[in-house]
Amino acid sequence: MKLYSYFRSSASYRVRIALNLKNLPYDYAPVHLLREGGEQLKPEYRKLNPDALVPTFIDGEHVLQQSLAIIEYLEETHPEPPLLPKAPADRAYVRSVALQMACEIHPLNNLRVLKYLKHTVGADEETKNEWYRHWIEAGFATLEAHLAGDPRTGKLCFGDTPTLADACLAPQVFNAQRFKVDVTQFSTIQRIYDHASQLDAFARAAPGVQPDAE
Repeated sequence: MKLYSYFRSSASYRVRIALNLKNLPYDYAPVHLLREGGEQLKPEYRKLNPDALVPTFIDGEHVLQQSLAIIEYLEETHPEPPLLPKAPADRAYVRSVALQMACEIHPLNNLRVLKYLKHTVGADEETKNEWYRHWIEAGFATLEAHLAGDPRTGKLCFGDTPTLADACLAPQVFNAQRFKVDVTQFSTIQRIYDHASQLDAFARAAPGVQPDAE
């Protein structure tokens, strides 16, 4: 198994967590999203991933893109330990929490959007950062309401065992903190993040300990 990753990429971070939770060894192939205009834009990488995004995951002859699709693939090919609960309604709930972060919050704040705001729209650094913080706080407000109001929330997003939802939450909180969002105002999110960060699978996936960390 091989993972093309960037240490601060939220999407790559999700997959690293999932691989660690399932105790799957893999080779780490760094793709620097900023150096030389972005290594993901080079022709040799585009052959692997025409979208020019990370992560890209290779398992034998299979070349996979999109973090949630990769994690679902790992769930189906290596079902233990599971990252989704057994009951269909609970599985849908965990997926909904994950999708809220991966599809509602993250896309408004990913690197491509921030670069467009700065270099095409002409936003200055503070305006760009304010955009980031606005959409994180708007998304976290509804996520906090979901998690705080659902009896299935435990030490983590669903009970006390890590799921797909936690693999999405931890990277989003990490990046929110990078942009100086006060996550403590979302007490349930902060509590879950603090607990997850102490777990070995999450700690080993953290950006600061990756081979390409700066």
